[in-house]
Amino acid sequence: MTQGQMTLVAAGQTDVGRRRSHNEDQFLVREDLGLFAVADGAGGHKAGEVAAKLACTSIANYVGATVRKAWDRPDFDRFGLPNDARRLVAAVQKANKDVVEISRTHGKYQGMGTTVVAGLYSPRSHLLHIAHVGDSRAYRLRRGALEQLTQDHSLLQDVLETQPDLDDQVIARFPRSVVTRALGMDQQLRVSVTSHRALPGDRYLLCSDGLCGYVEPTEIEATLRLEESPADVNQLLIDLANAVGGRDNIGVLTCDFEAQGEVKRPGPQTTIPDLDDGDDDAPELMILGIEDAALVVTGGQLQDDLMEQLGLLLKKPPK
Repeated sequence: MTQGQMTLVAAGQTDVGRRRSHNEDQFLVREDLGLFAVADGAGGHKAGEVAAKLACTSIANYVGATVRKAWDRPDFDRFGLPNDARRLVAAVQKANKDVVEISRTHGKYQGMGTTVVAGLYSPRSHLLHIAHVGDSRAYRLRRGALEQLTQDHSLLQDVLETQPDLDDQVIARFPRSVVTRALGMDQQLRVSVTSHRALPGDRYLLCSDGLCGYVEPTEIEATLRLEESPADVNQLLIDLANAVGGRDNIGVLTCDFEAQGEVKRPGPQTTIPDLDDGDDDAPELMILGIEDAALVVTGGQLQDDLMEQLGLLLKKPPK
């Protein structure tokens, strides 16, 4: 069975809302690169706007500069990881370093930061890679059903994951807008990334918390179901956010996947490689942090005494 070649049609829009004096949300649409993003800046003296603009510009520059190299590579690396997912994360990492650098060298921008959610489409594999930092979100509408594709890097999400039985009255006193990750906080940044098979008819939404923090998911879903263009859908979503008070800047970006003709099945370059290296003596499970992993790379094989010092847990395969 052949699979239709897909193109994406995307549009973004921001709005200051009804409570803020200036707009610190930014969006990026590069249909030629299959790239789109929404950034929600923060910082005094309009520094948040600078951080968000810089993040979008930096991501676009990195992805654009690596197009030729990306097409020369297979869709998956030897470890089974999508190369374009790694490329998107690298772009966000580069943007973080740029924001940190400007923040540290220009006094008026000190302390600025931004969240970001970005998508990069790989046409050969039909995978859409979503990277995010902070509480800006990505959603997918498929066959009329809305699905949230990202999980917030926020204080409330950390509570849910680490202390789910905490009393609701205690949780209610937590500030709702505190993020635990953002571009500009530190040179070291952990970026979450997922890859999704895109299908004709899919509609994706990237947005800042000015929308998803105040508008009910059912209303967002109903709006995305409408047979309207991405630009018209964006305006309707902004109207919804303003109708409930417009308490924050609103950044929205809607992207539709449309079928165009037919192409052959993805070739061998999209095949996930066999990762079995034949080492039967290797541990079945190793639990360690990324900092510990660096020791493995730089120091060679870890000895038993170093294993104990790091507190690694090993589960040997059955004999």
